[in-house]
Amino acid sequence: MSSSHDEYSLKHLSSLMGSRRQTAEDHGDGDQSLIGASCGDSGDILDRDPSTPRVIYVLAFLSALGGFLFGYDTGVVSGAMLLLKKEMNLDALWQELLVSSTVGAAAVSALGGGSLNGWLGRKVCIMVASFIFSVGGIILSLSPDKVVLLMGRITVGLGIGIASMTVPVYIAEVSPSHLRGQLVTINTLFITGGQFIASVVDGAFSYMSHDGWRYMLGLSVVPAALQFVGFFFVPESPRWLLQKGRSEEARRVLSQIRGEQDVDEEYNSIRTSIEEEEKEAGGGGLVILRIFRHPPTRRALVVGCGLQMFQQLSGINTVMYYSATILQMAGVRDDKQAIWLTVATSATNFVFTLVGVWLVERVGRRKLTLGSLIGTGLSLALLAVGFSLSAQTSPPVSLHPVDSQNSTCRLYGSCEFCMLDPYCGFCYRENGTRVYDSSCVPVDHETADHAAWGRCSNRTEATSSPIWAYNYCPTSYSWIVLMGLILYLAFFAPGMGPMPWTVNSEIYPLWARSTGNACSAGVNWTFNVLVSLTFLHVAQFLTYYGAFFLYTGLVVLGLLFVMGCLPETQGLQLEDIENLFTGPLCSCGASSSTRRNVHYIRVKGGNHLPSDNESSDVE
Repeated sequence: MSSSHDEYSLKHLSSLMGSRRQTAEDHGDGDQSLIGASCGDSGDILDRDPSTPRVIYVLAFLSALGGFLFGYDTGVVSGAMLLLKKEMNLDALWQELLVSSTVGAAAVSALGGGSLNGWLGRKVCIMVASFIFSVGGIILSLSPDKVVLLMGRITVGLGIGIASMTVPVYIAEVSPSHLRGQLVTINTLFITGGQFIASVVDGAFSYMSHDGWRYMLGLSVVPAALQFVGFFFVPESPRWLLQKGRSEEARRVLSQIRGEQDVDEEYNSIRTSIEEEEKEAGGGGLVILRIFRHPPTRRALVVGCGLQMFQQLSGINTVMYYSATILQMAGVRDDKQAIWLTVATSATNFVFTLVGVWLVERVGRRKLTLGSLIGTGLSLALLAVGFSLSAQTSPPVSLHPVDSQNSTCRLYGSCEFCMLDPYCGFCYRENGTRVYDSSCVPVDHETADHAAWGRCSNRTEATSSPIWAYNYCPTSYSWIVLMGLILYLAFFAPGMGPMPWTVNSEIYPLWARSTGNACSAGVNWTFNVLVSLTFLHVAQFLTYYGAFFLYTGLVVLGLLFVMGCLPETQGLQLEDIENLFTGPLCSCGASSSTRRNVHYIRVKGGNHLPSDNESSDVE
C-alpha cells in the first residue's frame, strides 16, 4: 500500500466516522490509526465522543425497572415463605410449587417473548410485561388461600419472563457501544436492588402478627405501574424500526437518543447489516430454523444458552429464594433474625453488582466471568464445609418418648437426620452451648411452630421451657454459613450475575436477536425451575452439605465452558460481533484476545476503499 493511498483512506475513514482528530500524513501514522484498541481499552473506533445524552440514562432506568421487578419477586418470596408456611401450613412440596411456579411461567413466557418482540417491538412488550406484573401483584395481595396464591405467582411469572428477555435487548439496542456493557449491567444492578429492597420489606412486615406476606407480595404493583406509565413516553428501538422498514422513524429516534452526534454512519451501518444478515440467513422461514442453518448464529446461541444454564446451576436462585431458610438450616432460630440476615446478603449482592457495572468496560466480559466463577465455586465449597461441620457436631437424640402415632421421627438418632424430615422437629434443652434432654418428635399438622404432642407441643416463653427447633439444628457453625453466603454473592454479583444477560444482548445479529434472547432466557428460567423445585428435596436426599458440593462441581463445569467458548465482546459494535463466532465452536475463547487487537473495514466484494454504506468489523 502506498503512502498516498494510506493517507486518502484515513481521511475518508475519519470523515465517515465524524472524527475530529487530525488525519495522519505519513505511513506510520496511518498504520497506527488503523490499529484499534486492545482488550484493555474500553473505547471503540466508532465511539470517541465522550458526551452521551441524558435520555440514554432515562431509557436505561425505565427499562431496568423490569429488572427491579424480577429481583423484588425473587427476593420477597424468601421472607414471605417463612410466614406463609406457618399461616397456610405449607409442606415442602407447596413451598417449592409457590417458588417454582413463577419461574416456570417465566420460562414459558420468555420463550414466547421472542415472537412478541419481533411482532410488537421492544417498547410494547415491556409495557405488556409491566401490566401483567401489576395484575399478578394485586392477585397475590388479595389471595384467600394457597391455590389463588399459586395463580398469582404464575401471573407474575408471565410478566417477569417477557421482561427478562426484552429489557437487555432494548437497552443494548439504544446504547452507544462504549456504554453498552455498563447500561445492560444496570439491569442486573436493578435486579439486585430489587432483592435488597424486598429483604428490607420482608423484615419490616415480619413483625405483623397476621397477613404480613400480603404487603410483601403486593407492593410489587408500585414499580410495575411506574414502568407502564413511563414507557408511554420512550421511543421504540431504532434497530427494530429499521428492520420493519420504518426508516424515517428509525433515523429520527437515533438522532433523538444520540443528541448532537452525527448518526449517519451508525444508521448506514445498521441498515447495511440488516440487508446482509437477511441475505446470509436465507430470507424467510421460522427464525429458530434460520438460526440453526446459520453456523455463526448457531454457535452464538450455544454460548448464550450455556451461560444462562450455568448461571442457574451455580445455585444463585437457591441462595436468593431460600436464603432465610438456609440461615435457619444453619442454626439461626428466630424467623425475624433470619429475615434480617437476608438483608445483609441482599445488600452484598447489590453492592458487588455495582462493582460489576464499574468493571465490565474495564476488564471485559470474559475475564469478569472467569474470575466470578472461580470465587463462586470456592464460596459454595465453604458453604458445604459449614453445613458439613454442623452435621458432624449435630447433637444426638437422648430421649425416645413413646410415639402413639408411630411416626418415622422415632427412628432418628441425631438432630441432623431429624431436621431433614419435613414432618419432624427437634425438642431439646440447653445449658450454655450444651444440648441435653433432646428428642425427635412429629411436627403439628396445623403449624410448624410446635410439636404435635409432648413437652414442645405447648411452648411458653419461660426460660425453663424446652426449645423447639424446626428446620434447623443448634450449632456453633452458623457464622461459617453466613460468611459463605456473603462471599458467594460478592463473587457471583459482579460477573455471573449480569454477564449472561449482557453477553446475550450482544452476540446475536439483529434478525436473530429477539429469538436468541428468548431461547437463552427460556433456558435460564427452565434451569431456574429445575434448581428451585428440587433444592429442598436434593437437600433431604444428599444432605445440605452434599447439595452445595454438587453445586460446586457444576460451577467447575461452567468454568471450563467459559474458558473454552466465551469470546470478548467489549467495545465492539453490535453489528460486528457476529464475526467472533465464524470459527469452530468453543475455539473463540482461546483466540478472543488475538481477534481484539485489530480493527478493519468490512468491504463487500473485496479489498477497496470504504464507502458510506460499509460498516467496520473485527476479526
